[in-house]
Amino acid sequence: MPAPLPPFTHESAIQKVRLAEDGWNSRDPQRVSLAYSPDSQWRNRAEFVTGRADIVAFLARKWAKELDYRLIKELWAFTDNRIAVRFAYEWHDDSKNWFRSYGNENWEFDAEGLMQRRFACINDLPIKESDRKFHWPLGRRPDDHPGLSDLGL
Repeated sequence: MPAPLPPFTHESAIQKVRLAEDGWNSRDPQRVSLAYSPDSQWRNRAEFVTGRADIVAFLARKWAKELDYRLIKELWAFTDNRIAVRFAYEWHDDSKNWFRSYGNENWEFDAEGLMQRRFACINDLPIKESDRKFHWPLGRRPDDHPGLSDLGL
């Protein structure tokens, strides 16, 4: 099935969000970078990233630090070529300190459906390992695993 293109409908926006979640849960920087335009511009927290090579380097650094990363995204709003999502992900550092990171992203897509702009605001909450809610094997979240709203997040 081809990736959804703008203008988005409610159904195609939900599909686009799930495809993004699946990509990021692969933790494969090269694969993830292909969802972005070659000149894509990001603001991730206080870091500014431009272009696929920078995206690959950024994600490689991110997933070297954020171990056992598991992410859930949820559609918040959409228009013709823009989507807003909220998300949470769980990870631990190399000292086995666990975190749940919460955030919002605003996305803008080109006519080919590649993300050309991404703005992310993220906050990290230290959690106990026993407070984790994302328990699927590394990789794609199973279809029957609850989403953010179902988990009360």
